[in-house]
Amino acid sequence: MLSLTSTSRVGIVTITNNASHQRHESVLKAVVLPASSSYAMDDFAVELLAARRDESPERLPEPKAPSELDPSTASPHRSGLRGGLAALREKANIQDRLVEKLLQQVIPAEDDHGPDVSISISSDGAAFPQRPGFNLTTMSNNFRRFNARIGVVFKFQARMTRIMCWRKPSHTLSLLATYTFVCLDPYLLFVLPIVGLLLGAFIPGFLARHPAPPKGTLSSEQSMGYSPKGPPLAPAATVRPAKELSKDFFRNMGDLQNCMEDFTQGHDAVVSLLVPISNFSNEALSSAVFLFLFIAGISMTIAAHIIPWRFVFLIGGWAAICSGHPAVSRLLMETREEHIQPREEKAKTWMDGWIATDVILDSAPETREVEIFELQKASGAGEWEAWLFAPSPYDPLSQPRIAGERPRGTRFFEDVMPPDGWEWSEKKWALDLWSRDWVEERIITGVEVETEGERWVYDIYNEREERTGVADQPEKGSFKGVSMPHMSWEEGDDGTGKKGEWRRRRWVRLVKRKVSAAAAGS
Repeated sequence: MLSLTSTSRVGIVTITNNASHQRHESVLKAVVLPASSSYAMDDFAVELLAARRDESPERLPEPKAPSELDPSTASPHRSGLRGGLAALREKANIQDRLVEKLLQQVIPAEDDHGPDVSISISSDGAAFPQRPGFNLTTMSNNFRRFNARIGVVFKFQARMTRIMCWRKPSHTLSLLATYTFVCLDPYLLFVLPIVGLLLGAFIPGFLARHPAPPKGTLSSEQSMGYSPKGPPLAPAATVRPAKELSKDFFRNMGDLQNCMEDFTQGHDAVVSLLVPISNFSNEALSSAVFLFLFIAGISMTIAAHIIPWRFVFLIGGWAAICSGHPAVSRLLMETREEHIQPREEKAKTWMDGWIATDVILDSAPETREVEIFELQKASGAGEWEAWLFAPSPYDPLSQPRIAGERPRGTRFFEDVMPPDGWEWSEKKWALDLWSRDWVEERIITGVEVETEGERWVYDIYNEREERTGVADQPEKGSFKGVSMPHMSWEEGDDGTGKKGEWRRRRWVRLVKRKVSAAAAGS
């Protein structure tokens, strides 16, 4: 599977790195020819040879369909060659289908409908198109179409590079003049698209339809200059994609290859510069940069309206464009080597010392307090039975108690675990001696609080709890037929010496944030 996938990638990206002539034929077909093409391979080979002899795509011979060729006039050698090429083409198709099947097994499908579904219905009933899944045939076809039409972008890039490098000083100065007018009067920025359309599309299109007479003819009329009078003399200029296997097509492939390399290097440079500063791998450095950015943000909020932004952009643009001049760039390099590089190490040492002394990091982990409630249930002969440790006090008016649910928890202290992402900061649990405080914070009623001794919080005794199977009418102090406990939490007893069914007390323990192994290693 690895070898098949590697061959397919080579077929998409590069054409020349093939070990044998047979592989070269099959990969060439997979890259440049559509999957539905019905042209013969030998006709495309003729077109390729013609494209190498002539640089102009307009002079390339049109390929002929196989139906236009007469089989009776074809030579045996040509028929054999055609049969061999057809076999290679069929082999390449089988290889593509096999790689697609393998990729379908590796790449998970986005939905249950498969890759053939192109329309789906949203929750509000509106239909919207979906992007197709990965497919080798679609990838190859889209790459060829994209590469045939990307030439205008590379031409624009080349022209801008020549302007910024001062290849023609008149063009660079014209750009600087336009940039100066826009900086001094920013409203002219909205005029630039209109002027660009007029100068870049309409005027060249008109000149193509009404060309000037050739030089050296009609000298008397030549002295009068260009005249647009009369009917159109030439067909309208159209933008056509580069023909496949032409020089422009392969030139676009080379430019696209170089652009991908430039993007990769730029991306890696930005990541290597910004990520170590912003991801707090070095907490002191990231904290110092965060402090500078915070101060700069506060300063810009206050003083942004005072800064003359027009002149700032004007001077910055002139400095950037002038730095591309060969003489200025050499001067900047000499200045950097002579004055800046010797002081870089000194400035870095001072910055590291300032960060080490003035940036203080709180290395102690975050700590919190966790609680657990020890519940005990009354048994016969006035004794209490240890029941369990629960995360809630299970008070008389709690929702589980009203619903008749049993308390949930664990029977032993050792089974109580810290929350996820935390670990114990103390070795033992501590009894909360301020029972009245946590009762008041939770607004718990119907209980009695011990302020001395073991700090138990008892349920107030209710004689109706012992009367089972008796349906009483609602009385004063009851709610929907359910008798409510006395709304009191006086210390001691209720005058009868009896306690309620449950009692509880609160235990606390400190936890701290758990440090991951990756963070501890860094």
